[in-house]
Amino acid sequence: MKQIFEITNKETINEVLDNAEYGTLSICDNNTPYSLPINFVKLNEEICFHGSKKGKKIDIIKNNNLASFCVVKSYSIIQSYFSLNDKLACPATQFFQSVIIDGKIQFVENYCEKVEILSQLMKKLQKEGRYKPLCEDIYKKMINATIVYKLIPTKTKAKFKFGQNLSQEKFDNVIKHLKQRANHDDILTIKMMKGLKI
Repeated sequence: MKQIFEITNKETINEVLDNAEYGTLSICDNNTPYSLPINFVKLNEEICFHGSKKGKKIDIIKNNNLASFCVVKSYSIIQSYFSLNDKLACPATQFFQSVIIDGKIQFVENYCEKVEILSQLMKKLQKEGRYKPLCEDIYKKMINATIVYKLIPTKTKAKFKFGQNLSQEKFDNVIKHLKQRANHDDILTIKMMKGLKI
């Protein structure tokens, strides 16, 4: 990995995690990887999930609690001719933000902690509210039937690719082409490029 793409600022990393609706949780059973897309919320530096108490995922975690979690936000596809019109395919790429967190999964047994995690997940995914608070008794049976677990991070790596390694000429050419195409992703990409250019 080119060091220029690595992001270590915790606030920037947290912003990606807070805005992502889901990520991919990767676990392993008998040297066989298993990955699944899953909703999550970051709480107290931990990545929290919920789901059914039974199933393949839970069986694997009970046998091996090591896991990796990845969140990716894609931005513009950069056509090969955007940076330099030399007819080569190699410059074609996509700009993105990614965060990968490795760690160990821990099941949450405390009822109040489960309520807090589920409440934060609802707050993240349903910002407008319009539901009864999860601390109410009406939810007890459902919460007791739900498993809540969290990834305790041991290593976090973030990579943002927005043309930071390009020469000024190529960088300016990419922005010029993005402005010409000007779709929603392109406008956001230009903003990120200008913010991250070294």
